[in-house]
Amino acid sequence: MIIDMDRFVAAERPHWTELETLLNKLEAEPEMALSLDQARRFHYLYERASAALARIVTFSAEPELRRYLENLVARAYGEIHETRRKRRRLPVQAWVFGTLPRTFRKHLAAFWVAVGITLAGCLFGGLAVALDPEAKAALLPGQFSSHLGDPAERVAREEQSTGDDMAGQKASFSAFLMQNNIRVSITALALGMTYGLGTAVVVFYNGVILGLVSVDYVMAGQTRFLLGWLMPHGAIEIPAILIGAQAGLVLAGALLGRGRRQPLAARLRSVAPDLVTLIGGVALLLVWAGLVEAFFSQYHEPVLPYSVKIAFGAMELAALVLYLARAGAGASGDTAPRTPGGGIPDGKP
Repeated sequence: MIIDMDRFVAAERPHWTELETLLNKLEAEPEMALSLDQARRFHYLYERASAALARIVTFSAEPELRRYLENLVARAYGEIHETRRKRRRLPVQAWVFGTLPRTFRKHLAAFWVAVGITLAGCLFGGLAVALDPEAKAALLPGQFSSHLGDPAERVAREEQSTGDDMAGQKASFSAFLMQNNIRVSITALALGMTYGLGTAVVVFYNGVILGLVSVDYVMAGQTRFLLGWLMPHGAIEIPAILIGAQAGLVLAGALLGRGRRQPLAARLRSVAPDLVTLIGGVALLLVWAGLVEAFFSQYHEPVLPYSVKIAFGAMELAALVLYLARAGAGASGDTAPRTPGGGIPDGKP
């Protein structure tokens, strides 16, 4: 029995306020996870509020206070005994403009290694076709050879096309290139399991193809066509493949574990979130590159001036560099959400 209601409410009010504040945070942040001590404290506050409600029920002169406690206890009961998996909100904007570019910069050394290997491949492919034109047929995959053919013939054919009369062929070629780039990126990541050797081979050969095709078109006097064709999608596509290779090299570094005393399993767990972030970024970039390639890159003069296409590609590349270099820099940590205040009846009639 409650002898002095005012004294009882004054003694219990801080615990009810604490419980309500914690409930507000849990409801505002469904993804919030309590520590063991916080969970124990939450359960204690719930049991104390339940006991207070049981005592208040016998005191018929306080219906407002009883309703308040009934609501508080019901909310706490729901949080404790909830069995459905909470739907977590995906902070897409924070991931795109914060997590992804910061993760890229965190492993910047691996990216530059991938760039160096690719440039070595470009040099090899370019020299091969410059010194021996027959090397083109030996180094290029059959699918590329059938689509690219002789540079002068292809340029003449493309420039005579209005775009619509070869829509099916352009879409087919774009789909082939998208499939190839996705395969190359995922393979470059997966082959990090070979301690980076497979990743290096993949990006080196990708560089060989890029260098070979570029020099072939330059030697044929089709440099403007080459830039107008490659720049719009290549400004995004090539960095995406390099980021896939970056992820593979990060994985290789975790396997090698140089300078780390952690066990292998711990090293792999530590880099797993970064690998997922990097390959997720690759997927986004390749989707954009595929759209640009299908609806922009495959249209040439007189349909689209080469200068427009080259300028568009240059702007894309500048925006990507700025994004990877600056986005998310100096971002502060998340602040705790403001807890809305809840009035507690003071217990006075």
